[in-house]
Amino acid sequence: MSSPEVIYACRLLIRDTFRQALANGVFWVMLGACGVVIFFCLSVSVEHGEVKAPDDIEVDRASGHMSMAFGAWRLPKGSDDAKVVHALMLVLGEGVFGIVGTLLALAVTAGFVPEFLHESNATVLLSKPTPRWVLLLGKYLGVLSLLAAYVGLYVVGTWVAIGLRTGFWVNNYLWGMPLLLLQVAAVYSFSAFLGVCARSGLVCVFGSVLFWLICWGINYGRHYRVAVESLDPTLPQQGPVLRFLGEAGYWLLPKPVDLGMILHSALEARQADVHLQEVIRVGAFHPELSVLTSLAFVVGMVLLSAQQLASKDY
Repeated sequence: MSSPEVIYACRLLIRDTFRQALANGVFWVMLGACGVVIFFCLSVSVEHGEVKAPDDIEVDRASGHMSMAFGAWRLPKGSDDAKVVHALMLVLGEGVFGIVGTLLALAVTAGFVPEFLHESNATVLLSKPTPRWVLLLGKYLGVLSLLAAYVGLYVVGTWVAIGLRTGFWVNNYLWGMPLLLLQVAAVYSFSAFLGVCARSGLVCVFGSVLFWLICWGINYGRHYRVAVESLDPTLPQQGPVLRFLGEAGYWLLPKPVDLGMILHSALEARQADVHLQEVIRVGAFHPELSVLTSLAFVVGMVLLSAQQLASKDY
């Protein structure tokens, strides 16, 4: 196929994926989840405390409050307003979407590839002259486009809501869009591979969630080892085989912890975990390589999935 034909086929499959998402309710589930979080952000406000004299004996007491749910909850804030807003955005990006949003995205999109390759569909699709790798690439790009819309709505919506309510427009928060999209794209590429191999939505859901947990554990475990060896050189060193396997797993697999650390840096937030602080201090954290190797994993998994699809009989 020529390049224009490949692009045209992918455009049709992307459009078909959005139609599928609208028909089976996935689009509305994702829209509703984003709407709930954005509405919560619209309920947040930062209240200034009274200014105390320099010799006030209570000068260390938190000044002002952050209110949520339109004043139903009022939490004392222990730092200036900008830092409080940055901390809230970090929770929204790294915690709410980085964990809950990723798992939701994987759960609701896991069935797209298995359904696409169901016997009733595959018989018609795979009999056409369009190469199988183009069909798989188009479907993957369709789901990725859907996830990009989900991520974009979440990040921009929460950014606008918090900006309107607090007056702080933290533009660096928008870096969360490519970082969060890369995370879900990497894990979904593995889900697509499972879909090609097993053609089961249930296998894709549990397999991709387990894979995400493994990636998180290997990523954090590598940083923990580096930090411990630096903080206390007297401790027994890890064996060369385990060290090699840990480093290989770290560099080959997606890095959800690293992507969160990059968002930390963009929001000028201090790492709360002392082990991650130490990894940064000793220069063992390379954000550019973390992004590039995660992208390489996506490309590798899509190619592997295409090869697997080409070798299967339907």
